[in-house]
Amino acid sequence: MREKLQEQYGYLLENELLDEIAEIGTIRTIQAEGHLIDPGQYIKSIPLLMEGVIKVSRLDENADELLLYFIESGDTCAMTLNCCMQGSKSEIKAVAETDATLLMVPLEKMEDWLVKYRSWRNFILNSYQARLHEVLQTVDSIAFLKMDERLLNYLQDKTKIGHSETIHITHEEIAKDLHSSRVVISRLLKKLENDGQVKLHRNSIDVIEL
Repeated sequence: MREKLQEQYGYLLENELLDEIAEIGTIRTIQAEGHLIDPGQYIKSIPLLMEGVIKVSRLDENADELLLYFIESGDTCAMTLNCCMQGSKSEIKAVAETDATLLMVPLEKMEDWLVKYRSWRNFILNSYQARLHEVLQTVDSIAFLKMDERLLNYLQDKTKIGHSETIHITHEEIAKDLHSSRVVISRLLKKLENDGQVKLHRNSIDVIEL
């Protein structure tokens, strides 16, 4: 685990801190579509994502879902950090987009390291900034982009995080992420297929050119 920490965080965190993380952190593995956190739960540990991708979403009062951002290996979740620091219940849902391995760090250590290690403070602040930027991008896309433009951005993001031009997903799942309806998403995807930008299959999409 120490070698994996060095690989993922060595360019950000000093060796002494990496040694402490390796000593007290506990490994948690989650299979694709498994839940890391659900709304209403308390968070007692900080997740450092070692492998995989985590999807973070917000649910409204009707349990309708809106994708906020993805977390990739070498990162952490600002929303989770905020809940940890305030001792409040989670307001987000975090689900494994792929099989994921996380290193869970006890909350009290996070507070100690904020004082002890400048690199940790920088890492936490940069994580907050990055996630805030992504949330603002989501807000901007809802406010200013048409659904077809949001769909294009979504498909581009999915190919990037999956490192593949084939996306294994249903129209219903895309509609849920984009807070839309399956009928609308299916219609827009069919238009993209007619334009030669995607190829639709049952439960998967080949991205040809976006």
